[in-house]
Amino acid sequence: MSSLKFIFIMLTMIMALAISLSAESTENVEPTSLRGVSRFLAQRTRVAFMRCNKFPRICRAKGSPGPDCCKKRCVNVAKDRLNCGKCGNKCKYSEICCKGKCVNPLRNKKHCGGCNNKCKKGSKCMFGMCSYA
Repeated sequence: MSSLKFIFIMLTMIMALAISLSAESTENVEPTSLRGVSRFLAQRTRVAFMRCNKFPRICRAKGSPGPDCCKKRCVNVAKDRLNCGKCGNKCKYSEICCKGKCVNPLRNKKHCGGCNNKCKKGSKCMFGMCSYA
């Protein structure tokens, strides 16, 4: 019975190690497409007491979500769906923000399936894939 207990404890330790290693690999992932990492997994911790309206240089610090300040929050207007291109410019539900413009990655030839994913000449972008059918 004690050997069975030992095997069970070792198995749980190996599973815990595997889960912690997989969680570390998703920390620095930037979601660029509709099929990317979920918002919950891509979240980063934020400094709650420092706002960019009082400290505008904080947005340029290492680890900041972006260099621009919109509504007291640091954002990257080149990638942020809620502030695409400028503060307050929201992309539609099916669109993502690529280079400061709202695009539909399901049909756009220059951003097929994600930002900067160009389809080859003569192919179409359908359902987020080049030359689908």
